[in-house]
Amino acid sequence: MAVPLQPKIYHIVHVDRLPSIIADGCLWCDAEIIRRLPPGTTVGMNHIKQRRLQLSLTSHPHLHVGDCVPFYFCPRSIMLYLIYQGNHPDLTYTGGQGPIIHLEADLRRSVAWAQQYQRSWAFTLSNAGAYYFEDRCDLARLDEIDWNAVQSNQWGGRVVSPSAKEGKQAEFLLELSFPWELIDRIGVCSRATYHAAVNALGKSGHNPRIEIKTDWYY
Repeated sequence: MAVPLQPKIYHIVHVDRLPSIIADGCLWCDAEIIRRLPPGTTVGMNHIKQRRLQLSLTSHPHLHVGDCVPFYFCPRSIMLYLIYQGNHPDLTYTGGQGPIIHLEADLRRSVAWAQQYQRSWAFTLSNAGAYYFEDRCDLARLDEIDWNAVQSNQWGGRVVSPSAKEGKQAEFLLELSFPWELIDRIGVCSRATYHAAVNALGKSGHNPRIEIKTDWYY
């Protein structure tokens, strides 16, 4: 599969974290979240978050993965599947996928912002929380991402290559924070979460459109 003309990136977060994101005007990296302790529910795996604080990027050796805000290149991520299943021993969050929202942004616009404000950025070819991954900081190399795996809804089982699971977990990483103004759309899976997101936006100066996107969920 060729590189999409306008690749989109997706960050998943509990809807109750939305008010603090809007108030701060950005999403914070894990290192800053640990320091700031913003209100809201954490949905990731703590031991992996801790590991990401130690893993360095090859393209930016001074930068750890946990110093960056992570995005996937697709909705319906493997992490969301683990949240949906709710039975992983390392996942302390047990509230299911219902309150989880997708924040969508445009990759190229995000990179342009990073370059304008001198923020480091990179993308990985697989899960940046693993002990081994490859990263790049050149959009001309986007074709190294396994886009078939990224777009696939089948990434496990005997008939699927093990590399598909790794390829689907490719990430975009932006140093320190990601501006709220770059979020173009919010995807939710239910009417209840839709209303929660609408209420959180309130009279925010930037109001991404909110859509019920059941195809982004399990």
